[in-house]
Amino acid sequence: MAVSHSFMKILLLTSSMSLGGAERVACRLANGWTSRGDQVVLMPTFSGRGDCFYEVSPDVRIVYLADRVSSRAKTLVNQIARLAALRRFIASERPDIVVSFLPNVNAAAVIASAGLGIPIVVCERTDPFARTKEYWLHRVFRFAYPFAKVLMVQTRAVASKFAASNRLLRLIWVIQNPVSEELLSLKRDDHVAADKHLLAVGRLSEEKQFDLLIRVFARLSGRHSTWSLRIVGEGDLRSKLWNQIAELGLESRIALVGQSDNISDELARADAFVLSSSFEGFPNALLEAMAAGLPCVAFDCPSGPREMTMNGQTALLVAQNDEPALELNLDRLMRDDNFRQTLGSQARESMLEHFGMERILDKWDLLFEEIGVVR
Repeated sequence: MAVSHSFMKILLLTSSMSLGGAERVACRLANGWTSRGDQVVLMPTFSGRGDCFYEVSPDVRIVYLADRVSSRAKTLVNQIARLAALRRFIASERPDIVVSFLPNVNAAAVIASAGLGIPIVVCERTDPFARTKEYWLHRVFRFAYPFAKVLMVQTRAVASKFAASNRLLRLIWVIQNPVSEELLSLKRDDHVAADKHLLAVGRLSEEKQFDLLIRVFARLSGRHSTWSLRIVGEGDLRSKLWNQIAELGLESRIALVGQSDNISDELARADAFVLSSSFEGFPNALLEAMAAGLPCVAFDCPSGPREMTMNGQTALLVAQNDEPALELNLDRLMRDDNFRQTLGSQARESMLEHFGMERILDKWDLLFEEIGVVR
């Protein structure tokens, strides 16, 4: 049963609205809230402004912070000017609540709203404890997060780490990302054709470990001559990965597709999905693949896959970075049509039950009520 709901004014802060997982979730939440009558102001704070990649409801008001600052230079003076502009905007808009995404934006939201009496919900979109090299992030946690009303994370695992970190956080909530209704109702191809596609999605960066995935697929390619690997995403490692593919002689079997503005098409044509990351916060790509009814194999990396797959009940969960085990489980998936169909159906049903938009918005309502925001 849906939680009782009064209309609110929500200021949603993001770094940008370019292509990315956090940006996609921000769009879905903004559209979901406005569909119920809430007023949502979506403010990208990136100094370079950028454009909105996603389809945002016309009922969502988009305001770019960069348009309210005379200079877009990345200088200390301009950073202070952007904080001042953000504070003026929050003070003039008087939202019922500010929800911010990503560490740098979270810090800016806390600083800019100091003394205004408006509750701030800061949202972690990754597992920051897995990013040991980024020490500045830990300074953000230490000095900014204790002043937020709520720290919202996406998994119980990350919540436990924050709870054990001895930081003076007021309240920690776990709310997962919502999955789109479009994906839950996606009609996938019957796949009667001989050619089969294994799909991977993510930035071409070190933590996605696509080099490892390419090695595994190379060893499987001889046993599964009808299968190809499609990697959707863009990043700095494109040349390195392509050279690896060429050295293996698999240019006709492995495609670096680049960015896609319609991931539904990729999911509809795929036969299986693989997540090879060394760490994640809450892997939206895995969420979307399972929602689309794809059978999935995922490393049990921090954080997200274990909770998302119900401890490996609705997808094949492989010990973190266990390359032989990943090969073994992909082999099982690629050779068994009936198993793929069964696992994919279980995945879709689980996503509908646990990650549908209405379910996730109800959790946000409970959070708002907990801190006394809903009127």
